[in-house]
Amino acid sequence: MTKNICGTEVSYTLQGSGSGKLLLLHGWGCDGKLMQPVADAFTDRFQVLIPDFPGHGKSGRPPEPWGVKEYAECIRTLLEETGFLPCSVIAHSFGCRVAAILAAEHPELFRKIIFTGGAGIRKTPSTEAQKRTEHYKKLRGLAESFGKIPLMHSAAEKMEDHLRKKYGSPDYNALDEEMRKTFVKVISQDLTEYYSRFQSSTLLIWGDADTETPLWMGQKMEELIPDAGLVILEGGSHFAYLEQATRFNLIANHFLKEEA
Repeated sequence: MTKNICGTEVSYTLQGSGSGKLLLLHGWGCDGKLMQPVADAFTDRFQVLIPDFPGHGKSGRPPEPWGVKEYAECIRTLLEETGFLPCSVIAHSFGCRVAAILAAEHPELFRKIIFTGGAGIRKTPSTEAQKRTEHYKKLRGLAESFGKIPLMHSAAEKMEDHLRKKYGSPDYNALDEEMRKTFVKVISQDLTEYYSRFQSSTLLIWGDADTETPLWMGQKMEELIPDAGLVILEGGSHFAYLEQATRFNLIANHFLKEEA
């Protein structure tokens, strides 16, 4: 199914026939299909809504570079237009960014919240990382200067492409120029101020071997969110909810059992 929301087509699936409502939000660079193993564990007792974020899966692209707030507004509108309110939410990685803004600014939307490998707290860059960034900016500045010289334009483009591949993250390099602008806006925003405004009970499920959103981020969220608990999946990576699907779903099911 699709809906035209916030200037783009949003693709989503609606599964299950239970009395509860459960929203599943996927991570950056993924799509709703990666949340299907979670959906399968709940469709007997919940209606499960799984959208593809704009710029992902079968959804259209954002009409302009979006930040997290624009994505949050898109999902809020989808929930309202489908009558999927109030609901509980299980979010992974980038999906946790979106859910965090919704939970803080529209607390009436969510009954209960589950975050796994949640992004949203910016890492303090190391001295080495800062030097690397400064070096990249200097080299990119040179490439841009060369690009203003007619005979050097082609060489400058090749230089910029080389620098982007060398210094950019895999997620960044996988995108085209327009979606890179959205990606930069998304990862540049620190959401720390939002967590203390949560009003829903929140469960944080984290892999202790997560290198993308390290365990300390989950621990920090537990400190900031008024009613939160943290469950650690030993040996789990950033995708611990898939690697240890049976355990994850049992824990999530116990937390959400009163909502079914």
